[in-house]
Amino acid sequence: MTKQVTVGNRRIGGGAPVSVQSMCNTDTRNVAATVEQIHRLEAAGCEIIRVAVFDMAAAEAIRPIREQISIPLVADVHFDYRLALRAVENGVDKLRINPGNIGGSDRVRMVADCCKAHHVPIRIGVNGGSLEKNLLPLYAVDPAEAMLQSALGHAKLLEDCGFDDIVLSLKCTTVAATVAAYRLAHEKSDYPLHVGITETGPVEGGIIKSAAGVGALLLDGIGDTIRVSLTCDPVREVETGLMILRAVGVRKDDVEIVSCPTCGRTRCNVEEAVAYVNAHVKHNAGYLKVAVMGCAVNGPGEARAADLGVAFGDGKGVLFRKGEIIESGSYETMLRRVTEVANELLEQQSKV
Repeated sequence: MTKQVTVGNRRIGGGAPVSVQSMCNTDTRNVAATVEQIHRLEAAGCEIIRVAVFDMAAAEAIRPIREQISIPLVADVHFDYRLALRAVENGVDKLRINPGNIGGSDRVRMVADCCKAHHVPIRIGVNGGSLEKNLLPLYAVDPAEAMLQSALGHAKLLEDCGFDDIVLSLKCTTVAATVAAYRLAHEKSDYPLHVGITETGPVEGGIIKSAAGVGALLLDGIGDTIRVSLTCDPVREVETGLMILRAVGVRKDDVEIVSCPTCGRTRCNVEEAVAYVNAHVKHNAGYLKVAVMGCAVNGPGEARAADLGVAFGDGKGVLFRKGEIIESGSYETMLRRVTEVANELLEQQSKV
């Protein structure tokens, strides 16, 4: 199990639930626009948010932003230690900085001491696109080992200052190399891991890459917080991150719909049925596995295995709850009833 760090009102690592992060793409100096975007992200399920701090005006914007939001705020700083100090002094909950990029050991110590005094953890974010020059030859033949050496080298700079409230990330654009780097980090270090695939390209491909890489790591028990990186509205990042957590079973807080892909045996419009159920069940009200199946081959078995399921035949359907038949009737009636019963079960959960 990894160590645990505290980020505002959230905990990362040490068995805490895996949290979903994103990063604003607004100009941080525009406080109103940044706060508005953070509120949208929070409504979508974002639990930790990061902003770019690239000059002193952005560092000064941290305080008014922090005062208007409720989720933890992370400052992303590169090269200038003074921006890191000011962001921490202005109330940021976490710092993203690579200590080797901010100057000599005296500057690293100043940042470490400031973070320690304010109880602010530091994420060391290694990226394959910005590795130290001396590691580039190794990166060409063993990118995972190169990223690990970079991350642990940056961490040692903080450790030498008596600071170990650290989170690591090791990202590149290649799924296999990123997964390998995180597996090495999990083996060689007990620092909590911020997991993601970086610079993934167009949205559809980026979602696939992120699901493949982040999902593989989570299934291995690796990853304490995640950020899906997509070139689009960051709300999509949050939605995708939550979907990945739910798909691998790390988080069970919504309705899970299973359905058949349809074939020549199907005697109803399964796509229509799934769309209806998805639109009419109460999402984010609790966990419930609902099966919507379209033929007699796999349908009854999948419906029985779910908390609630409907297996359709030729114009008719059978409704199962926990493996037992509870109703049967026309396609239209069973489609309506499966959503009604699902919402009743979710309502019962909310009262427990």
